[in-house]
Amino acid sequence: MLRKFAVANFKNFKDRIVLDLSRHRNYEFNDFAIRGGIIKDGIVYGRNGCGKSNLGIAIFDIINHLSQNMKDPHHYSNAVYAGNPEGYMRFEYSFDFHGLIVDYSYAKDSRNALKEEYLSVNGQSVFSRNGDSLDIDRTQFALTDENIEALGRNSNNISIINFLVASFPLTDDHYLNQLIRFVNSMLWFRCLEGRGFMGLLNQGESLMEYIIKNDLAADFSDFLKDVSKQEFVFAAPKKDDKELFCLIEGKRMPFSATMSTGTSSLLLFYFWLKHLDGVSFLFIDEFDAFYHFELAAAICRKLFQQECQVLLTSHNTYLMGNDILRPDCNFILKDNRIRALCDCTPKDLRYGHNIEKLFRGGAFDL
Repeated sequence: MLRKFAVANFKNFKDRIVLDLSRHRNYEFNDFAIRGGIIKDGIVYGRNGCGKSNLGIAIFDIINHLSQNMKDPHHYSNAVYAGNPEGYMRFEYSFDFHGLIVDYSYAKDSRNALKEEYLSVNGQSVFSRNGDSLDIDRTQFALTDENIEALGRNSNNISIINFLVASFPLTDDHYLNQLIRFVNSMLWFRCLEGRGFMGLLNQGESLMEYIIKNDLAADFSDFLKDVSKQEFVFAAPKKDDKELFCLIEGKRMPFSATMSTGTSSLLLFYFWLKHLDGVSFLFIDEFDAFYHFELAAAICRKLFQQECQVLLTSHNTYLMGNDILRPDCNFILKDNRIRALCDCTPKDLRYGHNIEKLFRGGAFDL
């Protein structure tokens, strides 16, 4: 699981900002949200322009050089903080793989070329690369002086991690393989004016064709009824159908012509819901932009039942209620800082408190 992340000099994050998912309280309710001492489920709130979207984009920078899965390069062009265009963008990750703490950090220039890279396990350095200089633990990776010198000077923007994974026979549970598997299984998506995703898959797929191909029309209908109380009866697909048709008074009608913006968003969510068994870390940006507040709560509950780690962004303060999550899993992002609600007030927050009312009343401040 991801236990901590930090970024600096990236988009609107001028100074280092830290998201610490290992910092939690001993609340006795909604304990599903904590796993192995790490926050498994969380929601990030903040005003428009505070950096909620940029936080997710920053977390997923790691797939740009450790994964071959779907990327969205336009998010990372001109990404360096505008006030320091010659400085390096810095990314820090700390993972917990069943008690094994893997810390990975790197720095990139404005052209997204790796300039520094560091990896340690349980506090012991594995390798450290700074410019052309590379120091590596030779007890684990038997490289010659010539190999190390050439690797340190490589101009192909290749991660040291990818080189080691490709060059050495590693056991399945080796920390490098665990790291690569986690990164390959990360998923980010959004459903706003434009849709997009990063991670998990190698390419996109038609949502309706996926449902048709996998004979999921009835299951999708049940899903819509369960989460949003909408009732659709879908016609049996004909040969070569590429979109769903619903039956209205016995007549076939293209589903795309009848569904609302919110229902279209649910179609996207349903597609990814069917892929979550293979996801390690899920980030959905403005996941509830087109949802009624009760529907947003229903989607949260469905997401938090999943095995993967989940982080959402939202403006919907209704979701702050303790019947959905808990104060150490709801975060406020403001002025280049992010903290859990419980750390933003001297009050001893309890299950019976109306968190949304307290928030709207100004009880929380970073």
